[in-house]
Amino acid sequence: MIKFENVTKRFGNEVVNRNINLTINDGEVISIIGPSGAGKSTLMRMINLLEIPSEGKIFIDDEEVTAPGYDIVHARKMIGMVFQDFHLFKHITVIENIMRPQIDVLYKSIPEAYKVSKRLLDLVSLSEKAYSYPSELSGGQKQRVAIARALAMDPKIILFDEPTSALDPNMVEEVEEVIGELAQMGKTMVVVTHEMEFARKISNRIIYMDENTIYEEGTPDEIFDNPKRAKTKRFVNNLKLLTINIENKDKDFWEVGAEIARYANKNHISPKSKTRLNLAFEELVREIILDRLDEPKINVVIEYSKKTDVLKMTVKYNGDYFDPKDTDNDLSYHVLSSATSEIKYSELKDDETYNNLVEIIIKQASENK
Repeated sequence: MIKFENVTKRFGNEVVNRNINLTINDGEVISIIGPSGAGKSTLMRMINLLEIPSEGKIFIDDEEVTAPGYDIVHARKMIGMVFQDFHLFKHITVIENIMRPQIDVLYKSIPEAYKVSKRLLDLVSLSEKAYSYPSELSGGQKQRVAIARALAMDPKIILFDEPTSALDPNMVEEVEEVIGELAQMGKTMVVVTHEMEFARKISNRIIYMDENTIYEEGTPDEIFDNPKRAKTKRFVNNLKLLTINIENKDKDFWEVGAEIARYANKNHISPKSKTRLNLAFEELVREIILDRLDEPKINVVIEYSKKTDVLKMTVKYNGDYFDPKDTDNDLSYHVLSSATSEIKYSELKDDETYNNLVEIIIKQASENK
């Protein structure tokens, strides 16, 4: 069990964590989410005393690890930590990376450390990479080696600091899968993450941090579907939205496409739905609407609901009243129609900026029409 009692952490005059009271029970999986600068990583780093509280107490299994004279090395033997940038030794092989801390810290014999390391490489599906060097691995493989190394110390608690943030989107899933398997094994874990669906899938409890403290906590359903406090609601809702504003014809549409791709990957939108979303944006916004406007003011909001699997794009734009179905660009409208299951146009008579509104629903991956 981990317990924080009135913990505050300062760096100089800056308060990074304020009055933290938190209990993490054995076998719980806790995900910590929140905006950048809220103190998420600092809170987690205090668990294994990489950061020392300015005030308050931290207990692990009823031992106060922040007490004067407490053996920090003893506390760290109970805790494994996986960093976002792997921290592997480049000059030794994968299996040596896992063996080294067992030999140096736990004083295991070489045969014993080797046996444990082989078993853990099998657990993270990397047995064939045992004698490779870190430079020969992908980012996802390096992170799985780092997880195996943490497990080799047989920790009571495993800490993950943004374990997928340094990875390409196609490598995220393989690391999430390993962490999910550890959760099912009953390991006590604390995960700082920006991957919300992953947090929802593996966690018993979600901690939302804001204002440098624990602003709200609850089950995944409570935090993601029914948050009670204003900033939690705003944070969760913003995760589900992507807003794009176009105010000139020189907009960098390559960057817009990359932004849409990041949003789709972050929300685990299927590849087919992502392709249809890109097609709908390209044909409606760039080919049909933008072509009509000399001084464009276009607001695009993309929203995805995991619960209902509905992917919606709302487009507001200035200029004369214009329903896209009346376009002369028959090809673009045909492509738009093929990517969507609904296109709804409305005139905005009371809006000072925008005169037109189009709401479209992207055709789900299961729809073949």
